[in-house]
Amino acid sequence: MPKVGPRGFSQVWGSLKTVELANLCPGTIDEAHTAAQAGWGRIGCGRQLCFAFLDHAGLFL
Repeated sequence: MPKVGPRGFSQVWGSLKTVELANLCPGTIDEAHTAAQAGWGRIGCGRQLCFAFLDHAGLFL
């Protein structure tokens, strides 16, 4: 399994912070955690999205 370097991670983080965490003003840390988990779930479930991140980072499976 390839390691995801800084380029790949920045793509994942960019997607997470512009969708689930965009304009988020949580009242508790649990609300922030729930939003972040939803984002990781979206990214992890989107086969096309995962492969796009790997491709952009120059990685392959």
